[in-house]
This record gives sequence, C-alpha cells and structure tokens, in this order.
Amino acid sequence: MIAIDTNVLVRFLVQDDKKQSRIVYNRFKQAEAEHQRLFIPLIVVLETIWVLKSAYEMPRDKILYSIENLMQMPILDFEADHVLTSFLLSGKTHKTDLPDLLIAHAAEAAGCDEIITFDKKASRFRLFNLLK
Repeated sequence: MIAIDTNVLVRFLVQDDKKQSRIVYNRFKQAEAEHQRLFIPLIVVLETIWVLKSAYEMPRDKILYSIENLMQMPILDFEADHVLTSFLLSGKTHKTDLPDLLIAHAAEAAGCDEIITFDKKASRFRLFNLLK
C-alpha cells in the first residue's frame, strides 16, 4: 500500500498549485483505474486540518466537509476511520478546536480515560482535564 503525505492531500483539496494539483488528480485516477488503495495516516489528517485552518484560513465547516468527502472516496483508506467518523460528528456539535477534537477521539479509541492539558479552551471538552 502507498501512503499520502499532507502536502499531497492539501494540493488536492485547495488546488492552489495547478501543476501539482493536476499530478495529484492524475495519481488518484490511476489508483482508481488500478483498484488501488492509498493510505492516509491519522497524523496527516491532523496536519491537514492545521494547514487548512492556519495557512488557508478555511472555515471550520468547510474543513469538516472536506474530510467527510475524502472519507467517501473509495481509493482512500484512512487510519482509524472510526476515530474520524466520531471526530466529524462531534466537530459539528462542539466548538472545541478541530485538532483538539481529533486528539480526544484518538486518545479515547486508544483506551484513554482522560487527556491532561494546559489548554483551557480544550479542557472544556470531555476527556480533557486541565493540569494545575
């Protein structure tokens, strides 16, 4: 299996570099034609969220929509897709920053009962406990 790096995923979503965007599109079409699956590690999703928010100032709902659409592509195989499904659901109902939500759902799936943090905003979401 072949994995995808963050910059490839961002080029596909944002289309800010026409040449690289076309290369990604062609590679995805090749994978589709060859019935190939491309792997997306959870950390790539986290980085993608961060890049879309900080570098491209993409609104939260559009980030969630983009990830949801990616998860529906048959050529893409996401690490811990059940974590992403939970993340997407809570991302629509909670105001916690998206990276923090993804961390919470990944930790919960790994069997963690809590996450200790200095982040006061994150500590408003279940699982996060403010370290004092």
